[in-house]
Amino acid sequence: MQVVVTPQSRGTAVVELSGRLDLLSAAEVRQQISTAVADGNQRLVVDMSGVEFIDSTGLGSLVSGLKATRLAGGDLRLARPGEQVRTILKLTTLDRVLKPYETTEEALAGY
Repeated sequence: MQVVVTPQSRGTAVVELSGRLDLLSAAEVRQQISTAVADGNQRLVVDMSGVEFIDSTGLGSLVSGLKATRLAGGDLRLARPGEQVRTILKLTTLDRVLKPYETTEEALAGY
């Protein structure tokens, strides 16, 4: 799993993920998101276009990130999720709290 955090405007950052978001990579993703929030980015957009697979542990890392951003007064949004990610979000009803956006720009526009 590759994680790249790119700060945008004040308090906002884009987190680009690529690879498999599973048991082996979830802790790293959780840590990178926590670090981004600690660095003052309480509004995060997670670009999921490079994620080829996600499991329950990966979902847990995203929910953990959502909690961290909301505790900091912000939010976490998902951008460009692939079909497998969308299916998992829908099956778990997490698409209600981790609303997927078609583009990164669309997700950023709400901030």
